Amino acid sequence: MEPADQLLTIEKLSADQMEAFINELIEKDFSRLVQILYRLDVSEDKLKSVLIENPTGDAGNMIATLILERIAQRESTKNMFTQQGEIAEDDKW
Repeated sequence: MEPADQLLTIEKLSADQMEAFINELIEKDFSRLVQILYRLDVSEDKLKSVLIENPTGDAGNMIATLILERIAQRESTKNMFTQQGEIAEDDKW
């Protein structure tokens, strides 16, 4: 599966499915998890902070929450800049 396809698939997972997927990656393919976090642009500082503050918590749950927050943030930003209505012919490329 292509990396872009992986991201689209991840974005469609429920919170529980994402948590299970992240836990599986932590156990079996940590480098893939790091790649996904990088591609989604999850803040490394925020991730470290959350994991340090909750050393006994479920890492899969915390990482899934950060991913879902980042996806929501990206959608919000996209919606802010999406033009409403038709684009004038002169403005089209």
